[in-house]
Amino acid sequence: MENSIMSSWGLDPAYIIIGLSALVLILMILVIVCIVKMRKLYRRYDYFMRGKDAESLEDIILDQIDEIKKLRTEDRANKDSIRTLNRNQRASFQKFGVVRYNAFKGMGGTLSFACAMLDYTNTGFVLNSVHSREGCYLYMKPVDRGQTDVLLGNEEKEALEQALGYVEPKNN
Repeated sequence: MENSIMSSWGLDPAYIIIGLSALVLILMILVIVCIVKMRKLYRRYDYFMRGKDAESLEDIILDQIDEIKKLRTEDRANKDSIRTLNRNQRASFQKFGVVRYNAFKGMGGTLSFACAMLDYTNTGFVLNSVHSREGCYLYMKPVDRGQTDVLLGNEEKEALEQALGYVEPKNN
């Protein structure tokens, strides 16, 4: 046996056989681990595809795409509606101030009032109702951006300041 290749390496063949056996054992363990993982993956795939064929899965995906398109259209319509509502809300009267007062001392109590109504830009009017024995008189004075060109009475100024938020309303 002196001529064999193994004798020229200077290794005992038993060590080589033990090393190769260990390598085979490690590879067998890796194969078993891969088989277990593949079975788990196959179970997940089977659960995912159970009762579905490729055609019905494609139909579901196409239905979802159509639903998304429909929702986007509705979203655009809703955003347009919200913009319209915001424009309308800004143009509507949203700030109010009311002051009740007695126009003529000793006659009839606090039946007269001044009312200011303003929109988002503080534009609107001040309405003054003066109650007397002869009748009720109503005056309207325009307000533009919180200012008026017409001279306002004390009660009208107070109602305008309430509407602008400068003073708190008094409980009359």
